Amino acid sequence: MATVVEKTGKTVEEAISAALTELNLPEDRVSYEVIEEASKGFLGIIGGRLAKVRVTVKENLPEEKALKFLKDVFFAMHIDVKIETSDTEEGHVFNLIGDNLGILIGKHGQTLDALQYLTNLAANHGSVNGKARMIIDVEDYRSRREETLQRLAMRLADKVKRSGDKVVLEPMNRHERKIIHTALQENRRVMTSSSGEEPYRKVVIEPRHNKE
Repeated sequence: MATVVEKTGKTVEEAISAALTELNLPEDRVSYEVIEEASKGFLGIIGGRLAKVRVTVKENLPEEKALKFLKDVFFAMHIDVKIETSDTEEGHVFNLIGDNLGILIGKHGQTLDALQYLTNLAANHGSVNGKARMIIDVEDYRSRREETLQRLAMRLADKVKRSGDKVVLEPMNRHERKIIHTALQENRRVMTSSSGEEPYRKVVIEPRHNKE
């Protein structure tokens, strides 16, 4: 539920200013409705009326919520992080830049994925306009990881073609499994599938002729 306050003042501007002071917010973060205009009354003395406004705090955009959440996390961790933002077709990207940020990536990006999950929860909490997607990256780690997985897929596909034996990769999250599947979907000599249960689900690469 949105925060609403009502304030009075000698003028509408003064009433709005009083509301902003109480809320500790800039004017672009609120909307307001004038309930009563100020009136000087008879002879400017008797029956005068103060201006009265109703000020409503605008709901934070998901991107603002996400940015605040990340800043709070990094403040609590005592790490200095520069945050660059951009919009893509996949979602709103927060690229984190700083020294020794490996702690935010974790093994094969597991910590980064967890941070992204929590950021999305914070960004979409209380939202009534559908879910926005926040993508958290560390110095373009995700694109480098994607290139690494694509090369791995090609190398293992060649191994499977030469040996005729299937290969089972280590457990990966859904996004990374999709990268492997996509990289090999046009390959006529091998086929891919996934096996196991989350979070230990794995990609299997095997000769295509075994299934024909």
